[in-house]
Amino acid sequence: MRREATGLGRRGVGAASGWTGPLRGAMLLLAAAVLLTGCPKKPEVQTGAAGGTEVKKAEPMVEGPAKPGAKGAESQLKDVFFDFDKAVLRDDAKKTLDENIQWLKTEAAVKIMVEGHCDERGTNEYNLALGERRAKAVREYLAAGGIDDKRLKSISYGEERPFVLGHDESAWKWNRRGHFIVVK
Repeated sequence: MRREATGLGRRGVGAASGWTGPLRGAMLLLAAAVLLTGCPKKPEVQTGAAGGTEVKKAEPMVEGPAKPGAKGAESQLKDVFFDFDKAVLRDDAKKTLDENIQWLKTEAAVKIMVEGHCDERGTNEYNLALGERRAKAVREYLAAGGIDDKRLKSISYGEERPFVLGHDESAWKWNRRGHFIVVK
């Protein structure tokens, strides 16, 4: 008989491979657990009435992380946004910074951290450097507007802390920013 030649003999596959008894049961149980847990589900895509796929554009978070206040004062500081691969302040950013300067002048005890952020494009190293240039541009504008540089600190997070998750311009435009945190 050819069965004998394959090494299976009368005992079958389990005996020839060494997977017998409790070991075989444990391996089957482990394999079943892996198959049942599987990969995370993909987000559902809705199909429109015309049969086309409806894709929702990314929107900024309505409520951001809580900002610590200075002596009970709530921060009125607004983020400023940058063009792709730029650290130059746009006209709308300057207007926003002028409003931030007015608030900082009324809250003379407040110290702030200026965070430089980028979108996900580019290397981590490049984005950290770009975020640093953005934070520096914001700090320099605030200092030129009369805010004591001793009240200002800066840090770059590069692409590591996106405001909006997404992989297109509708998300990226919100992530290229200078963000303010009241630290005291």
